[in-house]
This record gives sequence, structure tokens and C-alpha cells, in this order.
Amino acid sequence: MAPGLIERLFRTQGARDAAALRRLHETCGTLLSERGAANSAKFAELAIEHYTALGDDARAAFFGLLAERFGPDAGRVLACARAYAEERSAGNLARLFEAVEPPRQELLRRINLGPRGTAALVRMRVDLLKAMKSHPALAAVDADFTHLFGSWFGPGFLELARVDWKSPASLLEQIIRHEAVHAVRDWDDLRRRLEPDRRCFAFLHPALPGELLIFVEVALLDDMPDSIAPLIEEHAVDARGSRARCAVFYSISNCQPGLRGVSLGNFLIKRVCEILRRENPEVRRYCTLSPMPGFATWVRAGAPLEPPRAPRGAAAQLERAREAVRAALQGGTLATDAALLENLEPALREALERLAVSYLYATRDTDPASDPVAKFHLNNGARIERLNWLANRSRRGLAESFGMMVNYVYDLERIEDYHEGFVNGRVATSRALLRRA
Repeated sequence: MAPGLIERLFRTQGARDAAALRRLHETCGTLLSERGAANSAKFAELAIEHYTALGDDARAAFFGLLAERFGPDAGRVLACARAYAEERSAGNLARLFEAVEPPRQELLRRINLGPRGTAALVRMRVDLLKAMKSHPALAAVDADFTHLFGSWFGPGFLELARVDWKSPASLLEQIIRHEAVHAVRDWDDLRRRLEPDRRCFAFLHPALPGELLIFVEVALLDDMPDSIAPLIEEHAVDARGSRARCAVFYSISNCQPGLRGVSLGNFLIKRVCEILRRENPEVRRYCTLSPMPGFATWVRAGAPLEPPRAPRGAAAQLERAREAVRAALQGGTLATDAALLENLEPALREALERLAVSYLYATRDTDPASDPVAKFHLNNGARIERLNWLANRSRRGLAESFGMMVNYVYDLERIEDYHEGFVNGRVATSRALLRRA
């Protein structure tokens, strides 16, 4: 962000936004002063009011001010770093930590003391993420938001609640509004998802009363499913859901865009596993039926392949599979049509499945191009278990992954081992699936 943001805003956006931005800047300065420390709630409320009055461009300019004028003092950081290098004492280290932390972190902490301050900051981050699309340099400000939210929304502060048909209507409406994987069509559809053989659990936070942070939908079944339709469409209710042997996590949705990147889902699934194991002792398997949202895009892009650990010749087979699938896509013989895919020639289906397995197996924790769902479950300690052909015949499922879905298994005795392996570059995969690569 270039210097002189207030002045430039005054010239390009008019006096009203410029004046509002000046007031907000002054209030933030006061909030960080000794006077502000003594009256944090008062000035925090005022800062939130000033921010709310800004237009979109002025809000982007405010984030620029946070980056420019509320960042760490480079000279002081360098001096403290040199002092610690010369004498590695506890005092020098403490002074270095203090110098490195941007003043805007303390500013955000003090804004958080205002009425509904946490909710205001979560909404503020939504605006920040939007502004970052045009101003990538704001990533440093976003890092401060993420760091603070990671503490404020840690597992010790989260409240786990089961959402059922008797829950307040406001919570049920949020399930319908925020379901991001398999859209809820209407109230009847929602009720089917809350029958006795289904479960829905959500995290809430005392600083955001009445607002869901994230929720997961679970189906209690006899076995691991290979298709999504029976889980979300009208079905014969198993009133003995407590006797099911398999708990299937088939949808997990974030409700707060401002908390993107804050670990919530991994804690949620593990907590739900603990509850289900206690309440449903017959359940022996915990698994998912998950989409591959990036697969079709990856296939069409022709990205380089990273062959899995497989017998000699596997890399060449994989390359031939990619060539066959891309040729079929270009020739129009491979379409996102369920009827055509159902009758796809065996060789082309085998090639597509081989690519899907390799795509999943190539998932890496540090690779931003890896499939986000695969990365989430693998980092959470799951194992890739099975690939399911035409498991999702919806328009979205066909467009994203040619209808294929994945079962991830959560082996409660090996979650930590699998997580540690994934962080170190190893992907937990069933032997049956790996043989298909």
C-alpha cells in the first residue's frame, strides 16, 4: 500500500470518507495510549462505530493504515535482535519479542474489549480478505488477525452442541443457510437430516451468542457408504440408529467467513468421535464420504504428476492414463453427464480412477494446489480408504470430480500417527487403494 492513503482517499473518494477515516485513525491512536488503556471499552466501541460508517474503499484504506502505521518499528527490531545476538539473556529475548509484535495486535486486542468486539473483528476480517484480493501486501495484517483468532477460538473456548429438530429455529435456519457441501433444499429436507439415525453437531462461542461457527452432519449406518444419495435424500428411518456400526461424516460447513484459516473442523470431528463412541458403543468405524472439489480442474490443467510409491512402470502407466483422459476430454467423449459416465468404456474409466488415486496420494501439507478436502482430512489424521465411482450424480459433483467421491477413515487409535506422517510428507492410504495407482 502506497503512503498518503488518507490524503489520496480525500482526493478520490470525497471528504466524508476521508473525515471518517481520520476519526477512526485518531481513535485507534487514543485506544493504544495510556488514556485508551484505562477506557478501552469506551474507545473500542467508538472505533467500531467509526469503522462501520466507512465505505468499502475507505475500509481497504484503513487496513492499509494498519499495515503502514501500526506495524513494528524496524529499527527497534534490528537493535533488539543485535542485542540478543550479543547476549542471549532472557531479558534481551523478551525485549525482542516485544519489538517484533506489531502494535496493531494490541490494537485489535483492545477493540475486542468493546461491546460485541469479537463479532465486529470477525466481520472486519471478511472485509480484509476481500481487500487482499487487490492488495496482497495486507497479508501481514491478516496474519495478525489469524494469530489472535487462533487463541480466542481455541478448543478450550468452544462449546459443542448437538443440533436437532427441537433446537431453536435460528440455529436450524443457519444450517440451511450455511450448508456448503450438499445444499439443504427446504425444511423437509433438513428434518430428514435430523432423524434418529442422523446427527448434527456444531461449535459455538460465548463471544458470538446464537451463531454457529461450524457444523458437521453425521449418518449412522451399517456400513461405509459408496454413494451420497441415500444419505441426503428421503430414506427409511432406522429408529435403531444407536445400533449402527458405522458413523459417516458426510458434510462439514463453516458458518463464519471471517474465521477462515482458523482450525475448527479438526477439533470438531475429534470431539464428535468421542461423543459417538460414548453414546453409540456399537459403532466400530468412523469415516467420511467426501468430495474431490479440485480434481476435474487438475485433470484439465494437465498439472505435473507425482507418482506414488508403486511398482516399476507405474509412472509410465500414470502418464498414459493422463494422456487418454485429456484426449477424451478434448474429443468430447468424456463429459460431465452421469449416463455417459455410467457406460464409459472400461479402459477410460480405469484411467480416470488411476488419476484420481494419484491426485489424492500426491496431497501435501505445504502444497497450496493440493485438494483442500484431502488436505483437511489427512492433516486431521485420517486415512484415504476407498474411491467411489459415480457416488455424486449432482451437477456440482459431476463438474468437480466426474462424480467420484472418497471415503476417509478415522482410525481412533492411529489418528496421531497418521497426522504426524502427513506433516512429514507421508500419506496414509489403504493397501487396496494404493494397488490401483
